[in-house]
Amino acid sequence: MLLTDKRVLLVGGKGGVGKTTVSSSLALLAARRGKRCLLVSTDPAHSLADAFGRDIGDVITRLAPNLDGLELDPDHEVEQHLARVLAQLKRFTRPEMYGEVERQMRLTRQSPGAQEAALLERIAKVMEEGLQTYDLVIFDTAPTGHTLRLLSLPEAMAAWTQGMLKSNQRSEKLGEVLNHLTPGKDVDSPFGDPRAHETAGLDERTKSITETLLARQRLFQRTRRLLTDAGQTALLFVLTPEKLPILETGRAVTALQEEKLPLAGLVVNRILPEEADGTFLARRRELEKTHLADIARVFTGLQRYPLYLQPTDIQGLAGLDDMATRLEQAGL
Repeated sequence: MLLTDKRVLLVGGKGGVGKTTVSSSLALLAARRGKRCLLVSTDPAHSLADAFGRDIGDVITRLAPNLDGLELDPDHEVEQHLARVLAQLKRFTRPEMYGEVERQMRLTRQSPGAQEAALLERIAKVMEEGLQTYDLVIFDTAPTGHTLRLLSLPEAMAAWTQGMLKSNQRSEKLGEVLNHLTPGKDVDSPFGDPRAHETAGLDERTKSITETLLARQRLFQRTRRLLTDAGQTALLFVLTPEKLPILETGRAVTALQEEKLPLAGLVVNRILPEEADGTFLARRRELEKTHLADIARVFTGLQRYPLYLQPTDIQGLAGLDDMATRLEQAGL
């Protein structure tokens, strides 16, 4: 089975090793094979537009026949996520409390994990909605550490959501108790129950919050099932024959294997071609042989796809299309 026959591909690796070039060329190869493909960048640096030599942004953009592109902006995702939360909170908050709610949202914007959580929710939705329209969705991911956080968040967020649901259920029960214990509750008053504005909205608020949390939990669980389904999903790592990329990729592969995520193999990028001459390159080639031996030893059992260093930068459709041909020749 070819990698382009999968439904979801995630291309990851250390920054600067050629992930965007590989993912873009792989998307073009899939399109060439007749697959309707969506290429999504989750890297804040957004090299995707640079690779294709055109603006893309946070809107689906046609890049080539059968190929569309999309760049997700983590900061924008946080703003949109918090705006939705704020709108929901204001539905159940007295107007005089709006200022405090908005202050809390500003603090939340800077909290650890806010960007990853908002971005993951968007990725999960893009993945799910994209698969309804496209044969293949390819993610050009951020550097390795960010990718690992994104891939581990579905379980963490599902557990957090479950905790929130339990807390919400306790709050609902407490509200019912307080409602029954309110003095004078059964006494008719021309002014009504002074706590009516709080208790009247309790069921509506609880229902809304519960539905939101459950919908998010189900979304993350579906994402997790898809990411661990080797029949539909594959993770491809890109590295160069150098010490630091090998070390970082080794740690990432170990972590992903522990998560039981399906690894498709490694693209070993920028290998010096045999025709590269000169004393300097000869010395580099000797060191490179050591690194290539390390890659073979460290990543035993993983398929390796070699790509050789090119004399010029790879940019634009013509350059990426040539790279797609070389990916096909390498066995992808």
